[in-house]
Amino acid sequence: MSWFTEEWTPNIRFSVKIKEHIYSEKTPFQQLEVYDSYELGRFFTLDGIMMANEKDEFIYHEMIVHTPMSVNPKIKNVLVIGGGDGGSVRELTRYPSIIRIDMVEIDESVVRACQKHFKITTTGLNDARVYMKFEDGLAFVKNTKEVYDLIIVDSTDPVGPGEGLFSMEFYQNCYRILSDDGILINQHESPYFDKESQEMKRAHQKIKALFTIAKVYQAFIPTYPSGHWLFGFASKKYDPTIDFKESLIEALGYKTKYYNKDIHKGAFALPNYVKEQLANL
Repeated sequence: MSWFTEEWTPNIRFSVKIKEHIYSEKTPFQQLEVYDSYELGRFFTLDGIMMANEKDEFIYHEMIVHTPMSVNPKIKNVLVIGGGDGGSVRELTRYPSIIRIDMVEIDESVVRACQKHFKITTTGLNDARVYMKFEDGLAFVKNTKEVYDLIIVDSTDPVGPGEGLFSMEFYQNCYRILSDDGILINQHESPYFDKESQEMKRAHQKIKALFTIAKVYQAFIPTYPSGHWLFGFASKKYDPTIDFKESLIEALGYKTKYYNKDIHKGAFALPNYVKEQLANL
């Protein structure tokens, strides 16, 4: 019997019984492992932290994409920073109105491993509108002359390769390359455990200092630390609840497993303990 165990805190561990250890690679940036499990299907880890699994990946990817797309349905050009598992791009390619999707992922090995082992998330990477760039996202937003209507920061935690994607310099450059009605979405960590809560507050404080509108919304993702996960919504123009009119993905007739118009509105109704953490930033 073999188990994968992730240390959520020094006192709490999350364990999954493993059916098979499929793949292992020491990339130039991190340790990559792919497993097959009895309950979650296939999943992959980076430096011992679960990134995505077949059972609940749809929650994260639907919430990070369909929320902004339903606020500004005129989005044409999209930048995805990170997102090597392809799930965010898969959801974006469901919108025929999108013209171009640039995916900037620092670690090509993650993308290639997911293309081989995670067909469920990588189908969108073959779309003709998708351009994959294997480089540092921090440097890309600093140097690019492109302008985007939507930037999705689908990053790992703020350690290792993902650390720079939580810096003020990064957010400033995102602001610069966003169109006047552009939206920035980032995975915002969890408010529950102390370590993730501190990173969540640090990120929100920086974004709030730059953007006219900076809100936080939530989803329940069972395999992320505590299960209570947050996303950041920032815009120069749009309020995610006032300017939300309908679920665009529902209007297009696509089936979603988590996101819908009621979830969209309810996701911004935060518990008091989260409101208190965000109140004085």
